Amino acid sequence: MDKKQDVAYFLSFCIEQYKNKHRLSGSEAMDVLDRYGVLEYLADHYEMLHTQSRQWILEDIDEFISIRKNKVS
Repeated sequence: MDKKQDVAYFLSFCIEQYKNKHRLSGSEAMDVLDRYGVLEYLADHYEMLHTQSRQWILEDIDEFISIRKNKVS
């Protein structure tokens, strides 16, 4: 597999895990992740993030969104 495909699989995994954790539909999860630039963050930091546990990644996503929300407020 090439890196682009690896990143795509990783993003798909993260979207699905986030959706399940927060009991959202796929479109609701994508709305949140798009609104706060989470997918770009995950792709840009793939090398470090993909080695972490599912729980750690989800906590990191939640923290990233929280920080972004506070900057907007």
